[in-house]
Amino acid sequence: MATPQERPLLAFDTSTEILAVAACGPRGLSTWIGPGGSAASAQLLPQIDAVLERAGLALADLEAIAFGQGPGAFTGLRTSCAVAQGLGFGLARPLLPLDSLLIVAEDALETPAARDDACVAAVAMDARMDEIYAGVYEHGAAGWRTLRRAALYALADWNAVLEQEARSLHVLAGSALHAFGSRLHQPTGSIPRPDENDRARALLRLARQAFAAGAAVDAAQALPLYLRDKVALTTAERAAVKAAAAPSASTGAAVLRSGGSGGAT
Repeated sequence: MATPQERPLLAFDTSTEILAVAACGPRGLSTWIGPGGSAASAQLLPQIDAVLERAGLALADLEAIAFGQGPGAFTGLRTSCAVAQGLGFGLARPLLPLDSLLIVAEDALETPAARDDACVAAVAMDARMDEIYAGVYEHGAAGWRTLRRAALYALADWNAVLEQEARSLHVLAGSALHAFGSRLHQPTGSIPRPDENDRARALLRLARQAFAAGAAVDAAQALPLYLRDKVALTTAERAAVKAAAAPSASTGAAVLRSGGSGGAT
């Protein structure tokens, strides 16, 4: 019987601006990382074919298919889930929905400073609109355990979480470190990991772990994880944000008309 490391698996993730695809087969591990975002829908299927070929696999050889279910970009999650369900139904294979934030945590664990048996990682990804997708995870001898499930946070709320987790936190990872810079709190002693090493390999490691743990589900039960119903600001809301960030033009005009400094009279 094949070990978890040898199981013919396919895994892909389109939740961020990076598209990651990985498979393991008779020829070993095959991965691809490239532009995602708006390009994901056009790139995903061709890259799946290429990765499987390099791994020495046909679609019919697969035992299960893993996909990043989110949180992340709305269009990317729909693409990933639709392709996974299509393959799952078409091949009559189970699916492995993976927490996309946990992929970042798994990738961060591969750094030399984060290889301890016990490691707590906080993952914060830029969710745009000045918000953050974030969660907290603990890695131990038995694998990963979720301490705080993936959720959508305002910056102040996530900083408060980091304050609460400060004593136990080892690693702070994710794109929000670049996006928010000094506005994002970094607890003393935590290791910042704003950049990923190899998302595709981390994705496949999680897929293997999930398969070994019996986490596979029927294709009909595999759904994307949406944390935000509202995916964009309206024109009026964008105008309000812009107005709040700049001096009021109407106030300035009133001052000029009065010829004064704007003080009380």
